[in-house]
Amino acid sequence: MAPKIYTKTGDDGRTALFGGGRVSKDDLRVAAYGDVDELNAVIGVARSVDMMPRIDEVLAPVQKDLFAIGALLATPHPEDHKKQLEKARIGDKRITQLEQAIDDGEAELEPLKAFIMPGGTPKAAALHVARTVCRRAERAVVRLRNDEEVPPIVVVYLNRLSDLLFVLARVANRRAGAGEVTW
Repeated sequence: MAPKIYTKTGDDGRTALFGGGRVSKDDLRVAAYGDVDELNAVIGVARSVDMMPRIDEVLAPVQKDLFAIGALLATPHPEDHKKQLEKARIGDKRITQLEQAIDDGEAELEPLKAFIMPGGTPKAAALHVARTVCRRAERAVVRLRNDEEVPPIVVVYLNRLSDLLFVLARVANRRAGAGEVTW
């Protein structure tokens, strides 16, 4: 018999962290990795809407990165769990790859001259939602960083990712022949 998905250990409003210890489910650390988890799910939705291979190929490794970021955020003492966190490594190379994807996308677009209203095609709208969730996750991580140690690359990654999601939303609209509504 397979183990059950419910454990009942969180029924008291507390949850376990990676490496031990239990905290309230409204703890800053839990909020931060919860927002990153939501971001990952929203990107999954964006990938499933109006498949666009070149956009979706950029986003597939991002989802893996977000799992890694979630693991880093769920581990209050990463130095004690280096071996277990090997898979959760994100380095400067990934930041460079995100920046290259941004540059590639911007090469297809007209320069911005006004604020763009979120929306357009379903794909672009989903990417705009992902961008706003990304910004919220970034704010949650910064709040956590004010009280606890957070690997600096996490904030850099989320900041760059929100820029990428904005550019990809614009690219999705352009490729679908949809115009942009400006403010």
